[in-house]
Amino acid sequence: MPSFAPSLPLWATILLLLTVSACQPISNNDSASDPQNWSCQSEDAPFAYSACSVKAEALTSDRYALQLFWQHPDSTQPLLTFDALLTTLPANRALKFAMNAGMYNDTYAPIGYTVIEGEEKRALNLKEGGGNFHLLPNGVLWWDKSGNVQITESRALGDRLKSDDAKPWYATQSGPMLVINDEIHPQFNPDSTSLKIRNAVGVCHDRRIKFANSEVPVTFYQFATLFKNELDCPNALFLDGGIASALYAPSIDKRDKKEMGVMIGLVETKAK
Repeated sequence: MPSFAPSLPLWATILLLLTVSACQPISNNDSASDPQNWSCQSEDAPFAYSACSVKAEALTSDRYALQLFWQHPDSTQPLLTFDALLTTLPANRALKFAMNAGMYNDTYAPIGYTVIEGEEKRALNLKEGGGNFHLLPNGVLWWDKSGNVQITESRALGDRLKSDDAKPWYATQSGPMLVINDEIHPQFNPDSTSLKIRNAVGVCHDRRIKFANSEVPVTFYQFATLFKNELDCPNALFLDGGIASALYAPSIDKRDKKEMGVMIGLVETKAK
């Protein structure tokens, strides 16, 4: 037998619609990709990973820009999360994807060279020591005011800074390098059993800057091979791993809630 639901009074229907609307997430960030300029995707081979990339030419326009984020605009307190970063963006700017941008200390301050909008926040770190950061050679992801992105071995960048040949507008130092001039880092062992979630960035032959985050634990050698052979990047830099590896990519439903130090993100400035 058919059944009939009782109709609601008009006032109750309006109240129900308002309640449902209030429960929807509010965001000024459109997650739709623009494949000509940037995109994100999830892949299953050679292991599960997520990757986002941006075309180099897109970063020389007024529409898209790579930016580093660390502290709240009105204080020295670190942002810590992607959610906090989103609250600081002006209404006409949208965060298309973001990732943790390097290693940090127990106060979430970067341990390597950091430049934000031309201001040096941390000096170039050429010290020797233990840990992944000091697995030399390490390197710096940096770009000038025109948006020209490069990954440079740290000591080589130091020489360029001294000769005034490099003028970073943004820069983040991390380590180790994964791929150096089309060669895998010489200290990586193909038979290593050190497996961790890892993320990194590469400047690639197809003129795209590619960010990858492994979804499963991998070795340094496996991750470097991904950048060299699959992503075709002659230079790639490890950013971090384990609990510090984080990705924000709403177009593929990735929204990590982890805390971190400096973040890197692709920002779109919307036309007025």
